[in-house]
Parts: sequence; structure tokens; C-alpha cells
Amino acid sequence: MKNRIKIARAEAGVTQQQLAEAVGVSRQTIISIERGHFQPSTPLALKMARFFSTSVESLFQLEETD
Repeated sequence: MKNRIKIARAEAGVTQQQLAEAVGVSRQTIISIERGHFQPSTPLALKMARFFSTSVESLFQLEETD
């Protein structure tokens, strides 16, 4: 699965720490998600989408191999 979290953060001018605090996870979790090493749970993906006022589908996309 690929994601646009880093892009969304840059567009919103939000740091990894600010996003982590807003959605209730550690900064390390945000780093892992951005690098594609960790796939967020459904509740976390929904919190992130709500934070950026967008849909989950605009932040996360399945790759053909998923």
C-alpha cells in the first residue's frame, strides 16, 4: 500500500510530531507509515483522513501487488 501522508503534511504545513499528537500515536509510527513500513489500522487511517479533511482513499492507495 502506498500513501500520501508526507505530501499531505507538507501541504498542510504540519510536522510529524503535530500529526502524531493529533491522531494519538508516536512520531515513530508516523515515520513508519510514511516510509511504507507500517499499515495503519482502520481507526487510525480514519483519524488521519479526518485531520486532513479528506477521504481515506485520497491518503492511502492499494498497489497492484496488495
